[in-house]
Amino acid sequence: MRKTFPLRVEGKHPDRVLEAVKHELRKYIKRERRRDLPEGADFWDFDCRFGPDKDASTTLAPAELTAALDALARAGEEACYVELLAKPAVWERRPAGQTTAPAAAQSADAPDTDAPAADHTAA
Repeated sequence: MRKTFPLRVEGKHPDRVLEAVKHELRKYIKRERRRDLPEGADFWDFDCRFGPDKDASTTLAPAELTAALDALARAGEEACYVELLAKPAVWERRPAGQTTAPAAAQSADAPDTDAPAADHTAA
């Protein structure tokens, strides 16, 4: 898909136009992922380019597409260029016996120490 989407349409609220563009992009990705995979491929990957126009577009990960679209709309652009090209891909296998380290189970707003939190009740 290579398409320029208008973000400002006469008589339509800009938020609804933005939602319609996002819907069309999600629908296209979902439709492409349903296609039969070629022999030896594990999944459909996407080459993605995004920008205010074709000349100013940059390479982008498909997962970052909606955030970039929101940012472009907030910047007041009149249109956006999206290029999504599906390609078959193969998962990179980890060597046998190699595991990843578990992620820390601490929330971002928790203190960095393991000490219990102070009691804030009146004594």
